[in-house]
Order: sequence, then C-alpha cells, then structure tokens
Amino acid sequence: MLSVEYKATGELIPYVNNSRTHSEAQIQQVAASIKEFGFTNPILIDDEGGIIAGHGRLQAAQLCGIAEVPTITLEGLTEAQRKAYVIADNKLALNSSWDSEMLANELKAISETDISFLITGFDDIPEIEPDVDYGLLDDDIDTLEDGCKKAIQIEFQLEHYDEAYELVKFWREQGAYVGYMMMNYLKAEKDKL
Repeated sequence: MLSVEYKATGELIPYVNNSRTHSEAQIQQVAASIKEFGFTNPILIDDEGGIIAGHGRLQAAQLCGIAEVPTITLEGLTEAQRKAYVIADNKLALNSSWDSEMLANELKAISETDISFLITGFDDIPEIEPDVDYGLLDDDIDTLEDGCKKAIQIEFQLEHYDEAYELVKFWREQGAYVGYMMMNYLKAEKDKL
C-alpha cells in the first residue's frame, strides 16, 4: 500500500540522467500552482530517496521556500523499471490531447472568476476552430487521366506541415501511391480499436 511521507527537500536526490528538462518559466508556473492549490502531487522516490518523478515539483517547492514535501516511495523497482518510469511519467501525459472547445470554455469560465486562468499554464484562451465540413470534399473532385481522383484534404498543425509536405513529395518522387499508403496505415490503426 502506498503511503505519503513528508521529507526534507535536501534529502531528495535528483536523477542525474533525467532527460526531462524544466525551464525557469515552467518552474515558476509550477510554483504558482503550488501556492494556489497546495502541494497536491507527491514526489515519487526510490528506496534511497532518488527522485523517480517530480523533479520540477521539487525545484518549484525550493523556489517557494517549502522545507518538506510529500513523497511516495516506490519500493522494489528494478533499475530498468525505474529508468523506464522516469521517462513514462512525463511522456505518457504528453501523448494525450485536448478537446479544444471544452478547454476554451473552461479557461473562459475560469477567467471570469477571481482566479487567473494563467495558473493553468496557458498563456491565452485558444480560439475555437470551426467544425470542418468534410462533405465539401465530395464536390467537384477532379478525375485524373490515370483513373485516380484528386482530393481529400488533410489538415496539419503548422509545426507538422513542412515535414508532411516533404514526406509526400519524397514518396511521390519514388513513384509511390501515397494515398494508398495513407489508407493502409489509417485502416491498420482503425483495426486496432
């Protein structure tokens, strides 16, 4: 059974190979969150006080002048498990996404209170993108000479567009049928569901 134990911040040992980095601005955001909500997420440590998860929370606590922080000791992890969890704890959260409309509505609701929505880590309230009418793609589709139809627009975030463009260009230059490659991949992903 897991139990929370308060330990002095000086007793905790940061993992020297921690690949997750924390900017000064992000540590200040975590510190602001701790000031607003308290220390709600214990630092995970190994049997010897080595930090497995919570490096940023420790730095934020030190910035706030907090002498003791809540910890949970994860006992019995192998070295490989500990290394994997250090990465998984950070990466798995990044693999999720946002419901943009719900997020914008929640941030707007928060902004109308005495709590600043900036405490959430967002700098501004995202604009809600209008729903895309994919039915428009069925209109006026050109048929090419080789019997292929030219259409189906695919949206890309700006940071992914150039890479997507280069990949499609590369495979077209190889003579590949890019549409079929994409269809096979998307079908395989659908079959996993």
